Amino acid sequence: MNTFGKLFTLTTFGESHGVAVGGVVDGMPPGIPIDIDFIQRELARRKPGQSRITTDRKELDQVELLSGVFEGKSTGTPIGFIVRNRNQQSKDYDSIANLFRPSHADYTYYNKYGIRDYRGGGRASARITLSRVVAGALAKLVLKQKGISITAYTSQVGNITLEKDYQKYDFSLIESNPVRCPEPEKAKEMEALIAEMKREGDTIGGIVTCVIKGCPVGLGEPEFDKLHAQLGAAMLSINAAKGFEYGEGFAGSSWRGSQQNDVFSPSSNKQKTHDIKTKTNHSGGIQGGISNGEDIYFRVAFKPVATLLMEQETVNKEGEATKIDVHGRHDPCVLPRAVPIVEAMAAMTILDTLLVDNAKRI
Repeated sequence: MNTFGKLFTLTTFGESHGVAVGGVVDGMPPGIPIDIDFIQRELARRKPGQSRITTDRKELDQVELLSGVFEGKSTGTPIGFIVRNRNQQSKDYDSIANLFRPSHADYTYYNKYGIRDYRGGGRASARITLSRVVAGALAKLVLKQKGISITAYTSQVGNITLEKDYQKYDFSLIESNPVRCPEPEKAKEMEALIAEMKREGDTIGGIVTCVIKGCPVGLGEPEFDKLHAQLGAAMLSINAAKGFEYGEGFAGSSWRGSQQNDVFSPSSNKQKTHDIKTKTNHSGGIQGGISNGEDIYFRVAFKPVATLLMEQETVNKEGEATKIDVHGRHDPCVLPRAVPIVEAMAAMTILDTLLVDNAKRI
């Protein structure tokens, strides 16, 4: 499917080297001031060619809102938008039209559909995620009015890693470096490693950490639509995402229950049970699949980019062994540009869940 969400939905369209990439957002609450400059800034955080450690493809990524906005505010009707592709170099992919790139979607797409757009990966390209960033920016505008903020940052590149405790870091430093890491010295190491990968034609993976603050108690369902399951599905739908954990995650599996449990603090207002807090937050703000009012924090693992600028063994459409030497412009690491995408998917998930929860209270 090409649609995300239940009440706040995004349907995307487009290919990496097509005319444009775009989408339709439905379920946007009416009367929300639409800050087009904010949406554009969010896109600028994701766009290619923004630094020496990203792809050299240069795109303006200028969004055009086609509907659903009147006199600067959302009307409650579908918001259609497009971002036109300007800097495609499709000829770079002519030599691999009949080859399957290792660890790419080439083979699976061809077998599923019997045809594939080999230009930059077509529909499987991470360029399509710009639609998510636009929709996520719209969702953020709504969440801001609810006092909910979402912040992501690069917490690991290769074997260079930050401590897991996000409270140790100054989030205002995230955008101060091209890696989007809140720890300046580690950011320099990460940037140097990514630059080294780019020089060698190789790639590197890592982890993005995300923190959601101000989320109310009660979001999520107790069975199949647990909040962490919805967040996990959203994150794992991002290109190159390979893992998701929230709270203490896998590390907590080796703990004792007496270490893991989040003990409640006595409430100062006995009339408001939703004001009850916990002394720790090993649960990551979600218990029983439902938000508990504490910070929600999670981590998303991204694999190294599959496109290597070096010769590799592969097969052609006939299954015959051959060599592949990919050309073109590619990211040596997805992490710096994945940060706003993680935020966008988190924003859409929380807003959609919030709208579903509100609908049940009518």
